[in-house]
Order: sequence, then C-alpha cells, then structure tokens
Amino acid sequence: MKNLVAIVGRPNVGKSTFFNRLIGEKLSIVDSTPGVTRDRIYGQSEWKGKKFIVVDTGGYLENNNDDFQPHISAHVKIALEECDYIFFLTDLNDGITEDDKIMARLVRKYGKPVFLIVNKCDSPLQSNYAAIFYELGFDRIFPISAINGSGTGELLDALTDLMPPDPLDADTEIPRLAIVGRPNAGKSSLVNTLLGEEKNIVTPVAGTTRDSIDSYFNKFGHEWILVDTAGLRKKSRIKENIEFYSLLRTVKAIERADVCLLLLDAEHGMEAQDLSILQYILDNRKPVVIAVNKWDLIQKDNKTSLEWEKNIRERTAPFRDFELFFVSVHEKQRLLKILDAAKEALERSKQNISTSELNDFFLPLMQTFTHPIVKGKEVKVKYVSKVKGEPVFIFYCNLPQYVNDSYKRFLENKLRERWNFKGVPIVISFRKK
Repeated sequence: MKNLVAIVGRPNVGKSTFFNRLIGEKLSIVDSTPGVTRDRIYGQSEWKGKKFIVVDTGGYLENNNDDFQPHISAHVKIALEECDYIFFLTDLNDGITEDDKIMARLVRKYGKPVFLIVNKCDSPLQSNYAAIFYELGFDRIFPISAINGSGTGELLDALTDLMPPDPLDADTEIPRLAIVGRPNAGKSSLVNTLLGEEKNIVTPVAGTTRDSIDSYFNKFGHEWILVDTAGLRKKSRIKENIEFYSLLRTVKAIERADVCLLLLDAEHGMEAQDLSILQYILDNRKPVVIAVNKWDLIQKDNKTSLEWEKNIRERTAPFRDFELFFVSVHEKQRLLKILDAAKEALERSKQNISTSELNDFFLPLMQTFTHPIVKGKEVKVKYVSKVKGEPVFIFYCNLPQYVNDSYKRFLENKLRERWNFKGVPIVISFRKK
C-alpha cells in the first residue's frame, strides 16, 4: 500500500502552499484569507525514488462559530485516521498559539509519526528561532519555507528514511482487481456475489464498508485478489463525510491494483466523482473495465444500452477505448464477463511490440501526416520504441518540446487502430535523440 501523508494545522499557516510545492502543481487554492481549503485535496509526490500520496486539509479550529468549521474539522480527523504520516504545520511569525497546542493534542491521539513543520522560515536566521516549537513536545522539527522551498529537502529525507521499501505482498503473483466507484454502487455486493459468501457488510446505507478488504478469488478459471474499496469506519459520520472516506480508500486501492473495475450506479449514471476516479486510474496507468450496475432497475427498450454507451464514452473522452458492460449484481447478470474483460485488459497492458514493428508502422505514417511546422522548424522523428511490459511509447526526435497534445492523440488513435490496447491507458512520450 502506498504511503499517505496528511498536512494538518490551524488556518493560514501555509498548508496549501506547501502542498502545491510537494506535488509540483497548483491543485490547492492559496489565499491569505484563513479557511480557504475546506475539503481535502490529494496529490502524488516522490522523493528519493519513493512515491507517496499527500492530502491537503482545511484549517482545524475548535469552538469556532463558522458554519463550515464542523465540516472542515471532521475532514481533518478523517485524514488523520487514514494517513500513515502527519505533517503538522505551524507559523514561525505567530509563534506557538493556543490553536497549535490544541492541534498538537489532537495529532498525538492517532499514534502516527508526526513531523512538526515550522513554516515561513525564509532565511537561516529565522530558522534558528524554530527551536521554540519544541515546547509542543515533538522530536521531529523542521524549519521550512513553503514559498521558496528551503528546508523541504531535509524534511523529505527524514520522511522517506522512515518509509519502508515497497513490500512484496505474499500474493504478489496473483493480480489485484480493485473494485472502485462511488458509495452504494454495489461494490461489496459484487464481491459477495462472486465469492458466494457475505464477507463484506452490505446495507442500503451508502458507505458501510469499513475498510479496504482483500479477498482471494479462485473460480471459473479466474484467480484474483479482489479489493473492495471502502466507505466509512464510523456510522456516525456516514451522512457528512462518506465521499471523503471513499475518496482516500479509492486512491489507495488504485495505487495497489493491477487492474481496476469502475462500477457505476445505473440509477445515477456517470457523475463527476466517477470521472475523477477514472482520471486517477488513467494517471496511474492502470488497465480499466467499466460496468454499469443495477441495470435491472432501468426501464429499457432496444436502444437504451446504445444511448447509455454513447453518453458514457462522450463523457470519458478522449479516453474511449475500454470495455463497457451493463450488469446486475442482484440478478447475477454478466458478472463473469467483467472478470474476463479485466483479465484480457491486464494481458493487453503487458503485450510487447518489437521496435522494428513500431518503426515500420509509425515512420511512414508520420511522413504522410507530419507534425505542424513550429517557429519555422520541422519535427522529425528518428525512431520509436516501447518500454518492455508497459504501454509506454517513446518517440525520439529533434524537437520534443514542440510536439503538441493533438498530435500525440492522433498517434495514440493510430496505435490503438493497429494494436489492441482496449482498456489500457497509453503514454506517448517524445524525447530528444
């Protein structure tokens, strides 16, 4: 399982600025107004060859009259429950505040490794004053500047030194199929039906899966580790925070998976959260199959499935090349077809194509359909190769910086027409020869 790092602290200490620096892009809104970050935002970071997930949270306060504060505070506690490591941010300019002391008491309750970060140490002289924060009772103290990045290297060295190497699961030879989707799409029911036992709790209340549950499945010519992604741990939080628990568990499951099954709810169709989950699957280059569950509840005619398919593929554009099934877990309809498709998608993701085949196909194609001239210069590809066992294609050329996304999509479409990569995210990369 990938490591999860939660960034927590009171409002306006620079959590979002620090988060953006760690992931290398501006996902979190940064504003001088306290409390801008209300929901939790996640991203991926890497240091010294170790990857980890970073979660940005809103500013934690107790006894605050803001209408959003209970919502924000609940999300902070969820992040603290789910994470493996805690980045506790403070502000040098403000010194130790009463809210910092409250936050310190809170993070101790979770028993996770805590890195106390003193932000806004923008010069070496300011960093010397960070020692006063030892009063909060933590051994790991790191003066940093989220604005200019100073001190973050030492912090990340300490974090990654604490992280174990990626473990090889005992079941490493058995592929992992992560069943992901919005709460109450029928993920646990699907696992139970396939296993033939009530291993996972199923209720009409969305989000009652208590944890990501791994189940060994060996039937009908299939052998998988089925990963049922979670909703909530505590029923008292189901109504307010279900989407957030689900999101973090889904992220973890996708990271661990060999193949992903995105399960949609026919009563709701494909919604924004489904698209977000799909994008995370694609970003992690995991093969994917999509299934629409509860198809038995839909009023249908002979055009219904075609209309649904057209709508779903339009919404997932430009990624349209995947297997799509309309299933009913309750009626046990087309469930084995999902497993067949997942197995085939995994095999396709690992297929190898020789360099000579690739060049025989692509070089004449790119001579006929050339890249547009950029600044009076022509992009010329010398040769093409594929990373062994991965759907990553490298085009070696003279001017990789000029290649636009539309040309990459054109090449990907031609690649998919020539070779079967249905359900497999493809990476087209241009590099300097």
